[in-house]
Amino acid sequence: MRKVYRKLTKDQKERGAIFSSTLSRATNELVGDTIHEVKADDPDRFAKIDRLKDDEFFNDSPWNYNIIRQ
Repeated sequence: MRKVYRKLTKDQKERGAIFSSTLSRATNELVGDTIHEVKADDPDRFAKIDRLKDDEFFNDSPWNYNIIRQ
């Protein structure tokens, strides 16, 4: 699995997200991909970000990319 780093979208910033992670088959988010977001006011935000960055579990899965936005 490869990590792809991108900037947060304008919409994500407006909602208060500071981090997002998406497992995808392509280098950009596809329709149907689940986006996991972490917001600035989340008390467990640092632990959630660490867990979302750790994608080793998915190495043998159908997903090829972990799209990380921060």
